[in-house]
Amino acid sequence: MSIDLTLDLINATVQVEQPLPGGARTVGTGFLVSDPTPDGRPRVVLVTAEHVFEQMPGDKATIGYRTIGPDGVWHFAPQKIRIRQGGRELWTHHPSRDVAVIAVEAPPAFAKAAIPVGWLADDAAFDQQGLQPGDTMMALGFPQGLSANSAGFPILRSGRVASYPLGPATQFPTFLLDFRVFPGNSGGPIWLEQTRQLAGESAPEPVVAGILTQEVELDHENLGIGIVTDARFVRETLADLDHAAAEPLAPGTQVAASYGTQASAKQP
Repeated sequence: MSIDLTLDLINATVQVEQPLPGGARTVGTGFLVSDPTPDGRPRVVLVTAEHVFEQMPGDKATIGYRTIGPDGVWHFAPQKIRIRQGGRELWTHHPSRDVAVIAVEAPPAFAKAAIPVGWLADDAAFDQQGLQPGDTMMALGFPQGLSANSAGFPILRSGRVASYPLGPATQFPTFLLDFRVFPGNSGGPIWLEQTRQLAGESAPEPVVAGILTQEVELDHENLGIGIVTDARFVRETLADLDHAAAEPLAPGTQVAASYGTQASAKQP
């Protein structure tokens, strides 16, 4: 496993939440992608699952940014953003898949930490990497709202690819990962533990395979299997962002995500 890649994804992954009546809260996961606008201007986008935003009743959500002080100590530094305006959704969602994106004005350290859009797997990536059932993938998230520490860093876990075939995404838009999913994991990035170096590359290109969107549950029992939506649909949703008529976000505001209802044993 590439330690540098793992740290890059840890730094780009954030806890997202919204308070609920009665003192409860809904918590989930999102990650930041550097996706320049068509005219080349820098832009940071938060990627998560569509149900994350849908199940937030309020107009504002909180994203758990982290800051490091002059003394080298990390601090949890959450900020709010508006996700609805007058009842209108401010995020962009995929027309058929559980994927949503929204542009954010991230703090400078997080804007720098956003992963390149080129890390998102395209249609050829799985074949190029020779991805097979049993290969290990890594996952980041906040199971049951739990962070790795008081600074709000995500928890790193792993699982093995548990389904076949793995493409094409137009026929098999999701695949299964053998690890237990909890509320709070939804929207987190899933990536290959090891990537092979392709011809012409100076170093192996990281491959973010998709995002965790559901768990497999049968007769109210968690089967310990996650459903991952292929990164192709994240790319498509990012492309739609340029055509969406969303309100511009005020500087310094952020975005959030949440975990929604549990999946059944059926593919979404």
